[in-house]
Formats: sequence, C-alpha cells, structure tokens
Amino acid sequence: MHLEKWKDIKGLIKDKFEVTDEREEGELIGEDTNGDEAIEKKEIIEFIGPLGRMKLELMTRPIVMEKKTNFSRRIGGDVGVKYIYSDSEKTTKFQAFKWDDDRGDWLEIEAGMFE
Repeated sequence: MHLEKWKDIKGLIKDKFEVTDEREEGELIGEDTNGDEAIEKKEIIEFIGPLGRMKLELMTRPIVMEKKTNFSRRIGGDVGVKYIYSDSEKTTKFQAFKWDDDRGDWLEIEAGMFE
C-alpha cells in the first residue's frame, strides 16, 4: 500500500468514525547496508466502525538485502543468522482486525472474507 493511500484512509476514518486510539510503534530489527539501525515501524489506528471495534495497521520495514549465516562444525557450536537490510528500499504490509468479544482478542480480517 502506498503511504498516500494510507493517509487518505486514516483521514476518512477520522472524518466518519470515532477514533479510540492512534499510535506509532517502532522496533529495532538489525542494521542496514550503511551500518545504521534498521527499524520496523507500525502505524496503528483503532476506531468504532460498521463491524464494531476495529483496528488497522500499516507495517513498514526495510527490504532484506542479504542473509549471512555464521556457524561452526564443532559439536555444540553456535549458529547465528545476520540480516542486512536496505537503507533506501522499504516494504509495507496492511492488516485489518476486528475485536472478538468471545475470545477477548483481535481477529484478523482477511480479504477472502469479503467475497
């Protein structure tokens, strides 16, 4: 999803529905090709929509450029995996959730549910 489309969706939600929470979260996931920190960012908006309590998330993270595996052939040797992320290219993932009162947790809304 393009960031401009995400901003349009957030604007529509704020205009039409009661927003209960809006926040951004970040998590360090490694380092990029320049040796800087690679951070996964998540934008979250919760609101009362036509299906009840709903949550939309947009996750943005750098693309994995390289995967390095460090290992030892000795018994009991450690295995480590190091990911190198792009400093310029990003990928986004959009998810929608509905609150399930029976489970007391968020239930992901899949695209197939609308067919």
